[in-house]
Amino acid sequence: MNRQNLKNKLETLLNEIKKQNDGSPVTNLKINAEQVSEIEQLTVELENINPHPQPLQNAINLLNGAWQLQYSTAREIRALDSLPLGLQIGQVYQIINVVDAQFFNLAYVKHPLNVISGSVKVTARFEPDLDSSGLPDKRINVYFNKRYLAIDKIIGVKTPQLNPFKVVDAKGPQGRVPTLDITYLDETLRIGRGGDESLFILYKADHLDEISC
Repeated sequence: MNRQNLKNKLETLLNEIKKQNDGSPVTNLKINAEQVSEIEQLTVELENINPHPQPLQNAINLLNGAWQLQYSTAREIRALDSLPLGLQIGQVYQIINVVDAQFFNLAYVKHPLNVISGSVKVTARFEPDLDSSGLPDKRINVYFNKRYLAIDKIIGVKTPQLNPFKVVDAKGPQGRVPTLDITYLDETLRIGRGGDESLFILYKADHLDEISC
């Protein structure tokens, strides 16, 4: 199966799995083991024909811009499925600025009765992790900076004074620097694997490219 057919099959599978058309990402806790296995199989097949196996050397500009998270097995993403006060996760984006080696993760949240809506933003910087020859390959080291908590609306009324209402340090895992391997990259699809083997599948979100770090 060629690369485009694999991409189409993965996209079709993810769209079929999603129960709500709200743009929220799917996690492996939301679906059955057979679906998890099928996603993993398609992902591995795509990784094996990655058009840019050394993306930090020859395709780093493709990382630039906004990406929307579609699927993840990461603990921090799965935790968004059980937010307090009845809040539900919506779209999750990552906006990357390659020139300044910075990015931020942006997750929208809302109450199903539209009582309240807001977002969580985490800022970070990154640097290539050099391989044995001293060159960048596919792994980046991530250094988290700040976490911004914001309330955008309360009962339909905009609340700019609460954006943000709290800013705290964003701490990474204790005792190690978080890493991410970019295992597949083209103009519209990005696949990454964290240091704990967590999986991230993202699609390019051109409608958010005007947002910058």
